[in-house]
Formats: sequence, structure tokens, C-alpha cells
Amino acid sequence: MIVFASGRFTVSSSRILHLAALAFATMIALIAPAATHSLEEVDQDLRDKEQYFQAVDSEAPGFSLRDAVGRAVSLSDLRGKVVVLNFVYTNCPDVCPLHAERIAEIQKMVNQTPMKEMVEFVTITTDPKRDNGPVLSDYGEAHGLDLVNWVFLTSAPARPEDATRKIAQAYGLKFTEGEDGMQMHGIVTHVIDQDGRLRARFHGLKFEPVNLVVFINALTNRTQKPHPHPRPGFWDEGSLPW
Repeated sequence: MIVFASGRFTVSSSRILHLAALAFATMIALIAPAATHSLEEVDQDLRDKEQYFQAVDSEAPGFSLRDAVGRAVSLSDLRGKVVVLNFVYTNCPDVCPLHAERIAEIQKMVNQTPMKEMVEFVTITTDPKRDNGPVLSDYGEAHGLDLVNWVFLTSAPARPEDATRKIAQAYGLKFTEGEDGMQMHGIVTHVIDQDGRLRARFHGLKFEPVNLVVFINALTNRTQKPHPHPRPGFWDEGSLPW
């Protein structure tokens, strides 16, 4: 609570978080002309500071699925953008809703910067039998995800029920279905670069969201092929204490 001479003024924790996010976005915009850290520097820094970060450099497993209105979406369609990918199922009672809200938090941070046009957030359900179009749409709205650069994907009705679980397994994440329809699984947020290469995994829900945003930023500030002179970016040495 903040108290003034004329009375009391209360700032809620959600309001404080909103103001902090705005300040974060404003800071990024103001330092845009400065030289960016290289992806290699950010990678090494996160290895040292973020215990839930795993660096990767391999071809991301492809997929071709359907969104909430039945449109086909494949990973190849998203070339040229950084993709933040996660797997959930809407009937999950515990960690999946928390994961969705963490993705929404990261999306809000990204979307208050010029990175909004360069990043696509993709969620894939591992329960396509239950998670049809209306369910997918309602889930995103309920958890604060913005359709401007987020899509929730499921498999076509004719495909096997475990089709999307096999995609998750290709990314190193296993969803095991029980008799009650619940699934045992871990939580991982995957980051894929503009060339379709898997570049990072952020494990669990305890990582610092700003660290994932920093990594996304490093990817958006690199050209799609190696270049000896990186173009200016959002970050400068010493500009952000994290």
C-alpha cells in the first residue's frame, strides 16, 4: 500500500506487474539503436545464470496440424519467424493452465516491443480427441493469450489419437495417457529460430520469463544466415540488470 498526505492509494500486485511490463517494453524501445549482444553471448550468459535453460542446435521436428477454425498450419509456414512452442491439453487440471499463463505473460512482454511482428507463439494439444475448435478458442481466451501471434493446434479428425503426442515425443517430451484420460508429462517451452532449428528448451515453470525474452530477442536480432556484422538490436551491454 502507498500512503499519501491526502489519503491512501492502493496499488494491486497485478497493477504493479502491468506497470513493470510497460517499463520493460519502454526500455527495450528506447535502446533499440544500440548494438545487441550476440546470440553466442546470450547463450553463454543463460547457461551461467538460468538453471532451467538448455541450449540446443538441431533441426526442429516438423508438423502439419489444424487451428481452431480448421486451417492447416505447418512449422514450415512459420519460417522467417522465431517460434515459441509448448504442449498442453485442455483437460489438464494443474500444470497446463499454469504453463498457458506463463506463455501469455511472455507474449505480453514480447508484444509490447517491435518483436511482436517477428515471433509466433504455438501451442499444440496432446489430446486432439477432446480438444476441438471451440475448446481451443475458449482455452486461449481464458488464459489471456493474444490471437494476433498465437495459435492453438490440433490434429485432423482422421489422424490417430496419439498423433500430437508423437510430435511432443519428437521434441523430447513424453505425454503418457492414463485410464482416466489424464496425462503424465513434463513442462518444456521450446524456442525455434527463423531457419526452423530448435535452439533452446526452458524446462518447468520456474525460469525467469525475462530470460526467455532475452533469448528470443537475440534470435530476432540475427540474420537467418551467419553474418559477420550483426545489425543493431534492442540490447546493449549493461543496459538491463538481470
